[in-house]
Formats: sequence, structure tokens, C-alpha cells
Amino acid sequence: MYTPRQLEVLSYIWNHDWFICGLHGAKRAGKTVVNNDTFITELDRVRSIADRLGIDEPMYILAGTSSTSIQNNVLQELYNKYGFEPKYDKHGSFTFRGVKVVQVYTGLISGLKRARGFTSFGAYVNEASLANEVVFKEIISRCSGTDARIVWDSNPDNPNHWLNRDYINNKDKMIIDFAFKLDDNTFLSKRYIENIKSATPNGKFYDRDILGLWTIAEGAIYSDYDKSIHEIDILPDMVRYFAGVDWGYDHYGSIVIIGEDNQENLYLVDGIADQYKEIDWWVNRAKEFKEKYGDITFYADSARPEHVDRFNNEGIVTVNANKAVIAGIEMIAKLFKENKLYIKRGVIPRFFDEIYQYKWKPNSTKDEPLKEFDDVLDALRYAIYSNALGIGSKIKLFKGGF
Repeated sequence: MYTPRQLEVLSYIWNHDWFICGLHGAKRAGKTVVNNDTFITELDRVRSIADRLGIDEPMYILAGTSSTSIQNNVLQELYNKYGFEPKYDKHGSFTFRGVKVVQVYTGLISGLKRARGFTSFGAYVNEASLANEVVFKEIISRCSGTDARIVWDSNPDNPNHWLNRDYINNKDKMIIDFAFKLDDNTFLSKRYIENIKSATPNGKFYDRDILGLWTIAEGAIYSDYDKSIHEIDILPDMVRYFAGVDWGYDHYGSIVIIGEDNQENLYLVDGIADQYKEIDWWVNRAKEFKEKYGDITFYADSARPEHVDRFNNEGIVTVNANKAVIAGIEMIAKLFKENKLYIKRGVIPRFFDEIYQYKWKPNSTKDEPLKEFDDVLDALRYAIYSNALGIGSKIKLFKGGF
């Protein structure tokens, strides 16, 4: 039922005393399986303590960034493995193994109100690095019942993250943690592991997702970009096109045109980047691209809603892009790593200035790129990430706009 690493961790958890136990490391390494089963054994332990103390209904906290994440990462897995189906009360709580389990959502500070006002005999915090720090610490303060214990799991983040600083690097013998690497999951096939490794971008993505390290994001963001591979002169036939827009004036604005071939490879086929241009100029450029590539969708920066409205009023199908920075960057980096994204040589001169100078912000307490040399690359990210999410796929253009 368990990998050697999981057995090693469970053996310690089940046979030693501790107050806070964290599992962290690579994706798909087996952390959540350990904590889901620890959740059950902790509930049994809490029920025994409550019986000894004469408490009819002890309480326990089950926490995650949202109700959806708790359902997907914990409760659905418990159903698949053990057939457990919770019966919720009007507050979203349920009873399991004779213990009342209260759900707390940690993604926003508003989750604080669900963690206040009661005594808990323990907590299980899923995806702890994504939790609001104040909510996480409030959960710990609630765990004041006799012999209460807290378990948490997380993928790695920036080493300056509060979770790493205050809990992983904490030398208190009652605060323990265990690290996992992808290779620890011996249930995964060798082929799968090698494919994941080869498809994961170098740098912070590989260090965290494969090796399970808390590393600083540093250096070039798209370190797998290789002009001898990714720059091409001759384009294949395309099955469709779409566009990305980053508005600008003092800094460069940009429109990029992305083509997709019948193998689902993507190509930066056309576009423009310029400074000190008014919206009328950008409308005219977009109309030229529309004339050339058809009624394509433009995924635009939502920071200038009046420009988005102007494009739509001019008959240019334009939607607000999904601007998730890290997720979008990871997608672009993965496409370069897998050789699924190519650039027409010389297509937008500004692109070739940016690709090597787009870097992570040094010594930052969170992952963020420097706001330099990012204009064409932002437009590229808006287009590809938003298109992959299917944003705007059902939008139709009517006369006079939307």
C-alpha cells in the first residue's frame, strides 16, 4: 500500500510524539496519501482522548485553500480508497470516526472567521504554502485540546516563505518535517518519471517539482530557450490563429499573433511592438492583423478596459486575458522545454531583446519576474495561457460589439 519513503514517514508519525508535522516536496511524490491516512489515525487518537476525558463531540480542523481543494485533494481520495462519504451539517462540518470535523478555508484572510471561537484537538492543513499565514497561525492556536497535533503538506516554494522559515527550519523537537522527491514514489513507472523530468523546465520548476527543493527563482526565466531549435525560417501550414495584446505607451506595447499547426505545436508568426502610440494606432494594427488572419480572438491585458472596449467596438474580438503570472510562465517554459513553441526568425525584433533578459527578481521573498524586458513576452503569455484555458471560446461578435 505504501512506498518505502511513505512507510518510513508513517512509522515515525505513528510511533513518536510531536506537535506539528509537515510533509513537503515534489509533486506526485506521495505526500497527500500519507497525510490522508494520518488524518484518519489522528481522528481515532482524538476519539480515544475524548473518551478518556468524557467529551462527547471533540472537534478537529480540516483545512485547505478552498472547499474545492479539500474535496479534490482529501475527501475524494478518502472516498476512492475507503468509500467514505461525509454527511454535512448546515455549516459544512461532518462527523467522521466519532469526531466533528470543521472545514476551514485558508486561501484568504476571510477564512479566519471559520477558525475562531472553538477548541480543536488537531488539524490537517492541505496545501499549506498557499495558506494565508494569519489563518494558518490561527488554526494552530485553536489546537489547544489535550495532546492536539497538526499535520500539513505542501509543494516547495520560495525558501523565504514563512512556512519554510518558521516550521521547516524550526529546531524545536516537537516540530518535525519530512521531504519527498519525485523518485520516492515507486508506484510511478520509470517511463512516466523520465517523461515528467524531460518535460519540466529547468531552474526553479525542476528543482521544486522534481527534486522537492525550496529554491530561489533566479536567473533567466526561459532558460530552455535555444535559438538553434526554437527559431525557424519556414512555417508549416496553420489550422488556426489567435492573438495576445499588452497595452503600452512609455513602455512597449505589443500585439503577437500565434499560429497552431495540426500537431498542436505553436508558433509566434507575426506581431508588433512599439512605444508612444495612441489607441487609434493600435486599432489600425489590429485590423491589419484581422484582415490577414481572419476573425481571430485577441487576449488582452485587462488593465486598460477602455482599450478592450474600443477594440470590441471596432469589430475586433477581444477578451480579458488570464494574467496568472507563475502559471502562465510555467506553461510557456514547458512548451519551450518540450519543443512545442517556435518563433519565426526576426518576427518581432523586440522579442529577441527580451527572451534572454527576462529574469526572476533577485532576492525576492516571493516568485516574481523583474518588470523589465517583458512586454512582448507578456503578450505571448496572455495569448497562450488564456487560449489553453479556453477563455473566450464561446464568445461571438455581433454588429456594434458585444
